[in-house]
Amino acid sequence: MNRWILLFGTLCLVTAVILILWNLRRTRKTMETIEQMLNMAMDGTFTEKDFDESRLSSLETKFAHYLWASEISARNVAAEKDKIKTLIADISHQTKTPISNLLLYSELLQEEDLPESARASAKAIYAQSEKLRFLIASLVKLSRLENGIIALSPQPGRLQPMLEDIVDYFRPKASEKGILLQLQDTKSSALFDEKWTAEAIGNIVDNAIKYTKQGSITLSVVDYEMFTRIDIADTGIGILESEQAKIFTRFYRSQNAKEQEGVGIGLYLAREILSGQGGYIKVASSPGKGAAFSVFLPRQ
Repeated sequence: MNRWILLFGTLCLVTAVILILWNLRRTRKTMETIEQMLNMAMDGTFTEKDFDESRLSSLETKFAHYLWASEISARNVAAEKDKIKTLIADISHQTKTPISNLLLYSELLQEEDLPESARASAKAIYAQSEKLRFLIASLVKLSRLENGIIALSPQPGRLQPMLEDIVDYFRPKASEKGILLQLQDTKSSALFDEKWTAEAIGNIVDNAIKYTKQGSITLSVVDYEMFTRIDIADTGIGILESEQAKIFTRFYRSQNAKEQEGVGIGLYLAREILSGQGGYIKVASSPGKGAAFSVFLPRQ
């Protein structure tokens, strides 16, 4: 009796081992097939091979349908990007001359011997034309960045020369308002696209001048292990805490800034430029106590 029980137990054990090995083999084969399907999908050579009622055949069919839909979507996206590129080129080309003429003739009108009301109107035309020029130029830059027409090319380099150029460019505008624009010398380096990073920091400095009535704007640099931080600190009107996250969105303007000219795209463009090269931007501010924008650039 014990012999039969032992034999039965042995048979059960052998059967279980066989089933386990068979399942492992089938699982391994299925995984190899799926891996092969993924490799073929990445190479662009995937086609259905099994046409039966098995689950693997069903998976192949669904996978083929998914790849086909993805390919169609990719083509549609590429077509839309081409349309956007054409539209951007058309807008940039078609508006350049009319806006330049508006700026030129309104400026000439201001030099004429006009009644005060007419002179004020000419000045308003000039200001609004300049605002339109800036808006279109910013939207064109932003669209080119978002659609990959312009590629950022970060390179290792010293920050001092770029920051000096920015300060030299904006110092006359700051001086007109009696604002001291200064740069603390630095030997720091970072990984950045000089042209576009200067554009981003320039937008921040321009905003600081616009929203500072008196006092100073200071640029300084702090090194960390992974990032280099560029601070742009002003003594301007400041920003409410509830608005500090919103000011980096497209076309948002702070309630405290409504009386100033602007379109609400400079900080958004700056954020896109910085994030596109592995950096980011933060702000610390209190109403009436100025603002400190911190630009973080990767060091490697």
